[in-house]
Amino acid sequence: MNSLFRAFTTPLLASALLAGSVPLPIGNAQAQQSVSPQLAQGMPTPDQVVECELLIVGGGLAGTAAAYESLRMGHTVCMTELTDWVGGQISSQGTTALDESREQRRRLFYSRGYNDLRERVEEKYGELNPGQCWVSVSCFMPADANAILMEMLAEAEREGGGELKWFPNTVIKEVGFNADRSHIDTMMAIRHSPAPGTAPLNTDFLSEIIEDAYTYQDSARLSKEIIQFVPAGIDTERFPNADPDRVDWFVVEATETGEIIALADVPYELGLDPRSPHNPSSPVAQRDAYCTQGFTYTFAMERTAEAQTFDVPEFYSIYEPYYSWEKERPQLLTPQDHFDFVFTYRRLWSAGPRRVDERIFGAPRPTPGDISMQNWTWGNDYRPGTARDNLILTHDQLQASGQLAPGGWLGGLRTETLRRGEENAIGFFYWLTTGTTDSQLDDSWKEPDPYNRYLKGLDSPMNTAHGLSKYPYIREARRIIGRPSSGYDNGFMINEIDFSWNDFTSEFYQENLDRSTFTSMRRFLAGLETVDTFMPGANPDEFHVRGRSRMYPDSVGIAQYAIDFHPCMRDYPPEAPGNIERPGVRQAHGQAFPAQIPLRALIPQRVDNMLVASKSIAASNIAAAAYRVHSFEWSVGAAAAHSIDFSLRNGVLPYELVENLPNHNPLLHALRMELEASGNPTQFPDTSIFNEEWDAWKPW
Repeated sequence: MNSLFRAFTTPLLASALLAGSVPLPIGNAQAQQSVSPQLAQGMPTPDQVVECELLIVGGGLAGTAAAYESLRMGHTVCMTELTDWVGGQISSQGTTALDESREQRRRLFYSRGYNDLRERVEEKYGELNPGQCWVSVSCFMPADANAILMEMLAEAEREGGGELKWFPNTVIKEVGFNADRSHIDTMMAIRHSPAPGTAPLNTDFLSEIIEDAYTYQDSARLSKEIIQFVPAGIDTERFPNADPDRVDWFVVEATETGEIIALADVPYELGLDPRSPHNPSSPVAQRDAYCTQGFTYTFAMERTAEAQTFDVPEFYSIYEPYYSWEKERPQLLTPQDHFDFVFTYRRLWSAGPRRVDERIFGAPRPTPGDISMQNWTWGNDYRPGTARDNLILTHDQLQASGQLAPGGWLGGLRTETLRRGEENAIGFFYWLTTGTTDSQLDDSWKEPDPYNRYLKGLDSPMNTAHGLSKYPYIREARRIIGRPSSGYDNGFMINEIDFSWNDFTSEFYQENLDRSTFTSMRRFLAGLETVDTFMPGANPDEFHVRGRSRMYPDSVGIAQYAIDFHPCMRDYPPEAPGNIERPGVRQAHGQAFPAQIPLRALIPQRVDNMLVASKSIAASNIAAAAYRVHSFEWSVGAAAAHSIDFSLRNGVLPYELVENLPNHNPLLHALRMELEASGNPTQFPDTSIFNEEWDAWKPW
């Protein structure tokens, strides 16, 4: 008998018992949903003090890109990461299936480092898509992604003369400021390792150790090293135009959830934005901070020649009402077709010989030895959306829990929701192989398929004893509100209408927007004909709608992907029988024009020496649904690195490059030219206010 699920259930329930939160019947679950206050901890004396020119917090793709470019420019770079892998989406989160738009991929129009990454994947395997997946042209193993990126960083360090100070298994605990809080001047961090006599890291579920990892004191499980990061100071001989009195180092916020944004107490948003002329597809009239996109613990499974047997997880009945193939598809005629469709969707390794004569959705059907990574909306996606179960805690929730008090920070997440996400993912594998129900289709579409093995252990694709990814795939984070600027009195933000290919002339918008909102929306979309919309008698139903993205004079990078939603569920808990997605969220889902990353989106309010990369840039909930994929993260990380290098060399702060827009700033122009010259494009080919012919660039 396969004891897989007994191994899962024991540590999960042990953790729950210690926390006083054994999984309860659904009707009694509210008792475990409070965000309990935490006691603040005194700041200890650091074990070591580390000097940096750049401190990059978060080793995901954006953080890695920022480090890669900074090392090539000769900087001393400190980089922290909660896990022990760099790469985020393509490594520790397990989503090694590159999300890319067709034409951008055909032209290989990416940042130089991203192209380097793709080339190294192909060199490693002898082909770009060793998994023969159909969701992407490149699916591969997470451990290889980490190894490739570490090789790239080492080469950048050697060739550029920089220095990388790499701090895996490390979290930021506290942020120190100067007197007026305009500059971060120190950060306190905690690096953890296994306590003597205990199991290696990556043995525990994240929910079991995350709060311990953010606690100064040693525990029975973790030994701690306290690290203080401080500025290295500016080498004025190397940078003769620098002004050390104005800026002496920079911090890059590249965490997966926007931790430093919360700790630094800069203005940010979370969840659904209110419906407006800028975000007309939003389903809510007032902000809903609790409905963010679902997160996913990925896992890997292997096709076997022999049938396997599994113990049912004790918690399976709680999550079973959620799982589904999602919807009927005309080309899938049998339950086996549905299984093979999902298996090959993100297959990371195709063992061969490949069944070229038998295909599903254009991909060879599974054969023994094939390895698939699961990332399925109605499967291991976990989609909370209420104040009782939201994953990323709001400012008010953080205050109530004591996490914003000195020494109180514990990562800013609801640990109970992480735990439920872990259970939900484990249950999904059992459903795939053994389940006979389907929440969205007739049960006749679901049959058991026991010819599969769950891959766990420190030598497994996810490099964890339990088999789940080291960290969940996060689709949406805290998002800064940029500084007020021309046209953005309440703070800069990238919005839906700035790049969406949606048909804003459709009946939906005429019927669901009041006349004032509809007219304003159409004016914002009029492009070169905006002036005409203010003429007496102008009819908003006849206003021109531009056929391109908004162009930004401060663009420092590029992004293109569809606006892609994995909406929160309507009710608590997300796995409740009969629950549905939050109605209306998918109205914004769809095609998007090639877009730009403006420098203003990286600059937070109040703090002058921090730039924001990754998914926490100034973007609405709808915009963030497109500005979240692999090549975007690389581009925004590269943009942050070059902006910092430019600032250090010229003694100028990033906000000063954009504070007088739309007036021309020669320094801003020089920065953009440096980015372009380095192989990091700031706009797509043929971008012009006159070019509205972009049909070839539809992402899907």
